Amino acid sequence: MPRLALYALVVCVLAVAAAVVSFVQGSWLGIIWVLLAGLSSNMTWYYLRKAKAERKSTPVTG
Repeated sequence: MPRLALYALVVCVLAVAAAVVSFVQGSWLGIIWVLLAGLSSNMTWYYLRKAKAERKSTPVTG
């Protein structure tokens, strides 16, 4: 897994946890955390697909 994808995944998990805590406490600030989780989730998929495409296009020499 590419490093940037891993970082984005960690941010996504932490944002979801923060959203849950925020909603449990009755704060509407959790909406911001949900949006951040969505953004970081998209970033994770982007970096994973980018790495996969780069692996396919790189010729294997040996």
